[in-house]
Amino acid sequence: MRSRMSGGQFMWWSLSNLLSLVMWMDKLHEVLAPSLFLSRPHSQFPIDALIHIATARSDLLNPDKPTSTPSSPGVGGMDQAVEIAGKESSDINASKASERFADALMPHILNLYGAHATAHDFEIYAPDATFEDPLMSAHGVQQIKSAFYSLSKVFSESSIVEYSIKENIVSPGKHVILIDNKQHYQFLGRDIDMISLIKLDVEKGKIVRHEDRWDKKPLLNRDTVQIPLLGRFIEAARRGSMFATHAMMGFGKDPSASH
Repeated sequence: MRSRMSGGQFMWWSLSNLLSLVMWMDKLHEVLAPSLFLSRPHSQFPIDALIHIATARSDLLNPDKPTSTPSSPGVGGMDQAVEIAGKESSDINASKASERFADALMPHILNLYGAHATAHDFEIYAPDATFEDPLMSAHGVQQIKSAFYSLSKVFSESSIVEYSIKENIVSPGKHVILIDNKQHYQFLGRDIDMISLIKLDVEKGKIVRHEDRWDKKPLLNRDTVQIPLLGRFIEAARRGSMFATHAMMGFGKDPSASH
């Protein structure tokens, strides 16, 4: 017995096949490799700080010992050591704070990909945040809502089944979270499993950009393909797909608002 396909499902199926064709065409050309993500190495307490501390201790035990400068190098060494130790403590605290943020973030990400998100789950995004995957490009929280609310309309099952997290502190208040994951979907009775790399750019505790890189490959656009015209076509296709999805989902209306 043949399965019936709704208009929305047909649209997604057609776009998926079109995108697959575009990706296959682009494989004829070299795609720029994704940039390597290097985790921040653990900092080490400088050896010269220990020397300064030893010098300061010697000066304190021998107060009559002449010094070569008006200000005691031992005291200066201790000040420097305290300053360095404070910086090390600050870095450790920042790293722990980043980990705590990622831990608090993951339940919301799992809800989004599990097709049972609520309005509260989208509070992790900045108002002008962007979301992009190989199929669509969303700008603003309302479009991001439409992108994820549509999952339950297209797939009978949707979830992240495995994941690991890696973080990089770029600067105070800014860091990048990489989620290496495996996603599972069921479409018209067919199971679909794929690996993905989710990249989250975070500023001041909010996601400002969310990329979902299927098969861990960089998103195709005018900058990552050798034929700029093809890249522009792919970008336009993503925007068109997002517009159609946004309209189909009531322009980001929360499910609870319809009751």
